[in-house]
Amino acid sequence: MNHSKPSHSKIKRSVFTGVLLVSVFSFAFIDDLFQVSKNLDIFASVYKELNINYVDDVNSSKMMKTGIDAMLDELDPYTEYIPESDIEDYKLKYISTQYGGVGATILNRDGKVIISEPYEGFPAQKADVRSGDEILEINGVTVKGKSNEQVSQMLKGPKSSPVSLLLKRPGTEKNIEKKLLREDIKQDNVTYYGILPNNVGYIKLDKFLENSAQEVKDALTELKKNNLTGLVIDLRYNGGGILQEAVKIVNLFVNKDVNVVVQKGRNREKTITYKTFTQPAEPNLPLVVLVNNRSASASEIVAGSLQDLDRAVIVGQRSFGKGLVQQTFNLPYNSLVKVTVAKYYTPSGRCIQALDYTHRDSEGSVVKVADSLITQYRTKTGRLVYDGSGIYPDLFVKPVKYNMITQTLAGKYFIFDYATNYRIQNPVVPEAENFKLSDAEYARFISYLSDKDYNYKTKTERILSDLGEEAEKENKISEIKNELDALKSKVNFSKKNDLTQFKEEIKRVLENEIVSRYYFQKGRVEQGFKYDEDVNEALKVISNKSMLASILKGEGSYKTIGKPGEDFSASTGN
Repeated sequence: MNHSKPSHSKIKRSVFTGVLLVSVFSFAFIDDLFQVSKNLDIFASVYKELNINYVDDVNSSKMMKTGIDAMLDELDPYTEYIPESDIEDYKLKYISTQYGGVGATILNRDGKVIISEPYEGFPAQKADVRSGDEILEINGVTVKGKSNEQVSQMLKGPKSSPVSLLLKRPGTEKNIEKKLLREDIKQDNVTYYGILPNNVGYIKLDKFLENSAQEVKDALTELKKNNLTGLVIDLRYNGGGILQEAVKIVNLFVNKDVNVVVQKGRNREKTITYKTFTQPAEPNLPLVVLVNNRSASASEIVAGSLQDLDRAVIVGQRSFGKGLVQQTFNLPYNSLVKVTVAKYYTPSGRCIQALDYTHRDSEGSVVKVADSLITQYRTKTGRLVYDGSGIYPDLFVKPVKYNMITQTLAGKYFIFDYATNYRIQNPVVPEAENFKLSDAEYARFISYLSDKDYNYKTKTERILSDLGEEAEKENKISEIKNELDALKSKVNFSKKNDLTQFKEEIKRVLENEIVSRYYFQKGRVEQGFKYDEDVNEALKVISNKSMLASILKGEGSYKTIGKPGEDFSASTGN
């Protein structure tokens, strides 16, 4: 070992270099402060002159918000300004799951306010307010001409305060008046948990707001009474929420003092490593996590961390790809700004952010991270994983894509309205998981549609229409008109058979809507299990111990999880 002391000249060079770096940093910092101060003066001066001198009256508050929003639009969609008037809505959306109200969602159809779905166990449902009921008045005030937001505010209020609803129910001649007392409406993060076949537990987590980890833990505690053989955590359509809640959920299944996620920001104070901090509840229980293209942010932290640590098998489709962390800062006059302060990195070191908001194309549009920039990382057992494009599942399941006929029937509310009428004519139906429409009942649905306008254009029809227009432009329509008309006729004839051809698909959606009229959100989940390919794949994995072990050990095709440019895992299950 060399114990010689550094020379005097080396020490002087080191000191000079250190002083130079500090000086450069100081000058850069001072220049940044000057630019901030300069631009604030310019902004304030423009705002003042417009308010004083503009030819017409100016709404100064609206103009300020427009200016701030335009400034933030240059960044990313998650950095936003929240004025005092929007604070309560912001808290409900991003922080708390509780508000005072009647417990029902509404929709606006042709200027009419319709009850979309009451929540089980809350004032609206307990008072027999039903899906499909039209709200005419709230506390004697007509809702005609009011937006969904305005009506929603009218329904909300302090706990135990009275609210009167005047309703028009399909199939009922007289209007119905309902008197309710508002309650604290708590929208659970865990919207459902139960037991699947072979004693496999299932937890549906819809968001990561306050207490979500505790709700998952409580659900797990209840499910463990059934001698679980495995657990499925459903994060599909979960757009995320509070990062710390995601860390706590991972900690339920991973040993103490393990890195879960690191957030790194330009500001060094925003660089934080989050580790598990307590002993896990279930460190060995076979675990599957379901994701899809709407699973984002905190959902991807949970899925990505459990995948990197080889603790869970990820099943479904590639996740959304949001690897950004936001923090709120208080502003004057009770307003807030939510700012993207960091990116997060899963235990392997990857950031799964899919869109590059810093480098836009020539038109200013956001672009995806280029395949050439995607980097490979390794899980705990050495499986390859990739950054820059969401979480790739270990087992890819082809997503359900509904045909145009099904989309049209749902989009025009024919399925919704038929379910409403079905509830009126059938006071009782079998339990949700056993409910199924007979062929005779489906025939009645087709009969119900006989006088309805559910016309739509298929992709083939649009192509033929475009072909006709191009032929007209090139003066060739006369040459192909007969063939074109024959093709259009065949397509039109085929469309008439869509109700039969896509019967099973339409029945599946219709059954789910009908079940919700009797068993609400819980019924939707339980009825949907029989058609859920993601859940079925999860059950196969848990029941096949050798397959589960092969995936988590990275054996065979399971060494690689999602190559750049692919929309599915290399270990595709079906």
